[in-house]
Amino acid sequence: MKVAVYPGTFDPVTNGHLDVLRQALTVFDRMVVAVATNLEKRPVFSVEERVDLFRQAVDGWTGVEVMSSDGLTVELAGRLGAHAIVRGVRSAGDLEAESQMALMNRRLAPSVTTVSFFPGEPSVYVSSSLVKEVFRFGGDVSHQVPPPVLKALFEKRGSIS
Repeated sequence: MKVAVYPGTFDPVTNGHLDVLRQALTVFDRMVVAVATNLEKRPVFSVEERVDLFRQAVDGWTGVEVMSSDGLTVELAGRLGAHAIVRGVRSAGDLEAESQMALMNRRLAPSVTTVSFFPGEPSVYVSSSLVKEVFRFGGDVSHQVPPPVLKALFEKRGSIS
């Protein structure tokens, strides 16, 4: 069985994240989504809320497990028997940052390969940060996030900054 880990902050999960996950499922038998704590960001949603929102977004999907993670992704991959880490790349800036991360991960765990996927055109420009900013100013993000996330954004409307 081919297992991969898809790590990210996912604050919130977007349709771009789901697109990357769909693509990865064509290559891997089992995908473990690792919702991470990112100490450099101030998330709108708690880790538990992000795990729950991601689970709702992939309800009914086969081969996907969603969990929280607070350590190194390569260590999680080792514990899970995963041979790959999946990353999404939207732009040249992402490519540079992701290549640095992939090289560090290769140094830490040579047996774990990083595989990058590119989101499709409707989602290529979308980031969680952009979704939150547009939503905060009253913009329509209904085409960028799954329905459970849109509902949760409205419930958190006052605390999004």
